[in-house]
Amino acid sequence: MPDTQELDPRKAAILEAVVSEYIGTAQPVGSHHVAHAAGIHVSSATIRSEMVALEREGYLAQPHTSAGRIPTDKGYRFFVDQLAQPGVLGPAERTRVSRFFEQVHGEMEEMLERTSGLLSELTSCASVVVSPSHETAPVRSVQLVGLGPRVALLVAVLADGAVEKRSIDFGEEVSEEVLGRASARLHAAAQFRPLGGVAVPGKSGDPLVDRVVARAQAALAELASEAHDRVFVGGPSRLAAAFDAVETVRAVLAALEQQLVVVSLLRDLLERGLSVAIGAEHGYEPLASCAVVVAPVPVDGQPAGAVGVLGPTRMNYPQALAAARIVGERLGQRLGRSNEPASVAYSAGGPRSRRRARGRR
Repeated sequence: MPDTQELDPRKAAILEAVVSEYIGTAQPVGSHHVAHAAGIHVSSATIRSEMVALEREGYLAQPHTSAGRIPTDKGYRFFVDQLAQPGVLGPAERTRVSRFFEQVHGEMEEMLERTSGLLSELTSCASVVVSPSHETAPVRSVQLVGLGPRVALLVAVLADGAVEKRSIDFGEEVSEEVLGRASARLHAAAQFRPLGGVAVPGKSGDPLVDRVVARAQAALAELASEAHDRVFVGGPSRLAAAFDAVETVRAVLAALEQQLVVVSLLRDLLERGLSVAIGAEHGYEPLASCAVVVAPVPVDGQPAGAVGVLGPTRMNYPQALAAARIVGERLGQRLGRSNEPASVAYSAGGPRSRRRARGRR
């Protein structure tokens, strides 16, 4: 993050006026606009002189000889760190967020995808939601559901609310009774352990039950090896309206398709908690024309994923910070409720909560 020197109150007020005007209009800001801003009580000539000084110091830039000024990354950084008031969502937006998390249902992936759409709508920017890593999430329950004489569905419900499934072909007929006994042994061996660390139960006295359990354990290990952070992107089409250059839009969209890059970027920023990376600060060249706002998703006091807002450097920072913070907090609370003991009904079509089976209220 670049260092920013102190600015005297007059320069700071002029810079704030330029940044605020440019965020709203996307047009270079001249001294006549600044002269009418709140808190500015000097002549246009003085404003022009101060704007030249701010340009010389790296806070403003002049894209054309006869045009006004626009903020640089350094100018935005000073605005975010020193000038902008803490953002607060309006009553309608706060109510919308509360109702969303009270009513959202479905498996975790569906909830995270819908959350990315909510955050995009709140900010008018693209959004990113990174799922919690399932690799170390404890298993809450495991069950084998018969799909046919030789095939069963392995369903593992994790403590972070995720549901992992794998179809298993045993190569021999397995009765419902054997599946039930194998499920009970598997559940006892897996509960409260990570997917890849399921204990090996002792012999049951029934070779078929033991073979079924062994095959299911292998399937759990396969699921653990495939566990990774997943990225859900909301509102990518909004980027087209945010940037003038088509090549910039293409570069940003291509970056968003590289999930490992996105996860790495957000994880690095999360070390600072709720934070903003402006322009080249994040070190990823394809996003050099973007700003990224990142907020953690805390579950029981521990980070369990992240939410991010991606847009042009002229984004509305106070609004984006407020939206990311509240969505991250509410998502964490929602995931935390998923950790509470709950009865889950399973069918051959997959898991569904009993409340969903009765229909949404």
